Amino acid sequence: MARNGRSEPLLQPSECMRWTGAYLIGFVIMLGGMLAALWKVGSISRIGTTWTIIGVVIAIGIGIMVAVANSGKKESIRIEK
Repeated sequence: MARNGRSEPLLQPSECMRWTGAYLIGFVIMLGGMLAALWKVGSISRIGTTWTIIGVVIAIGIGIMVAVANSGKKESIRIEK
């Protein structure tokens, strides 16, 4: 219970954003590890810088979309006129 006597929801909006941020940080770390592995093997030098950058931008975009889609509580809102 809160100090004012009312109960509060378990997850506040700021806590949902923290989970989204944690997901994105983990995704970027994973992407960096994958790029390091491909660089060590020599695949990135064969692909080229331009296509590597394009692939990284696409992967980060997909990561953002998944993080946003899985964050927060989905519910319908009724608006009274």
